[in-house]
Amino acid sequence: MAGRVHPRQLAFSLPHAESLSRDNFLEGPANAAGLALVDSWPEWPNRIMWLTGPEGSGKSHLAAIWAEVSGARSTTANALSAAAVPGALTTGALVVEDIKAGKFDERALFHLMNLAREDGAYVLFTGREAPAAVEVELRDLRSRFRTIPVISLAPPDDQLFRGLIVKFCADRQLTVDEAVVSYLATRLERSSAAARRAVERLDSEALRLGRPVTRALAAELLRDT
Repeated sequence: MAGRVHPRQLAFSLPHAESLSRDNFLEGPANAAGLALVDSWPEWPNRIMWLTGPEGSGKSHLAAIWAEVSGARSTTANALSAAAVPGALTTGALVVEDIKAGKFDERALFHLMNLAREDGAYVLFTGREAPAAVEVELRDLRSRFRTIPVISLAPPDDQLFRGLIVKFCADRQLTVDEAVVSYLATRLERSSAAARRAVERLDSEALRLGRPVTRALAAELLRDT
């Protein structure tokens, strides 16, 4: 009798919604200034503010929290055109995310800042770089960028980093024990983005192999990277 062939288990990449609510935000020294900015609205030092920090540092989460309390609309910098600026500001508040040099319409942002000032609207910019570090060809916009107050987010400390690992596991409905969290926390790059990627890979491998998420699986996974 021929040996039975066992079908290989397939891992399907399904979307996992990450909660961006205020209750689901993990606070620590690295992001305390950003959270204080959101919580202090509308008593901001300037109606236009800039939130900067490395990938996965919480910029989008904080922007989403602020948008919820302020009624702000949200857009990405590369999607904003000059013609769309008046409509984007109709609620009196706007989030413009992910500002990168060469990846946005400079005249649209200059128009936005002028109109926001005229209308007394609030704008929250986010980007990995501070405004003074973003290369801009339009001199007037470069000058305006330099006047924007900046709130910086830092990489997470140990307690926050461990909390992020647990959160990303919970977002994907993964049950992990302290051994897994400790192993990842001491071996991953100290960034939210690295923690998210590691948890995503663990989830995918556990599903593909039909195994629980354990320290042994985490060790195998990191050994192959």
